[in-house]
Formats: sequence, C-alpha cells, structure tokens
Amino acid sequence: MYVMKVKGVAKIPDYVQLRDDAFTLLAYFRVDRPDKSLEKLGLGEHAERIMEVVREMPFGQIRKLELTNL
Repeated sequence: MYVMKVKGVAKIPDYVQLRDDAFTLLAYFRVDRPDKSLEKLGLGEHAERIMEVVREMPFGQIRKLELTNL
C-alpha cells in the first residue's frame, strides 16, 4: 500500500490518499478525519500507525507503507 499526503489550498483542507500496489485509489480522506474511511476500508486497527506515518511525512511525497496482519 502507498500513502500520499496532499496539501490543501485556501479553504480546501489537507488530504491523505491510500493506494494499492497497482496505484488504484483505495481511500481519500482529510488528515484530521481518518476514522470513517479507514474503518470502511477495513484498516481501523491500523489507523494509529497510518496516521503516525502521515504526520511525519512532508506534503507531496509518496511512501510505501507495509502493514502486518492485512
């Protein structure tokens, strides 16, 4: 899975994109509201780890994210 942090402009908030290995969009959610999207995708148990990576990432970079127990 890949994660990308997208910087919002003006009134548009910052977003996170989660993509699979074929780079298909799996989830697109606001940085400050990840819970519903991650639960819907079945990644609720990994939400803390995903958001930890997102908080450390600079905007505009793509990072491969390895999650165990998927």
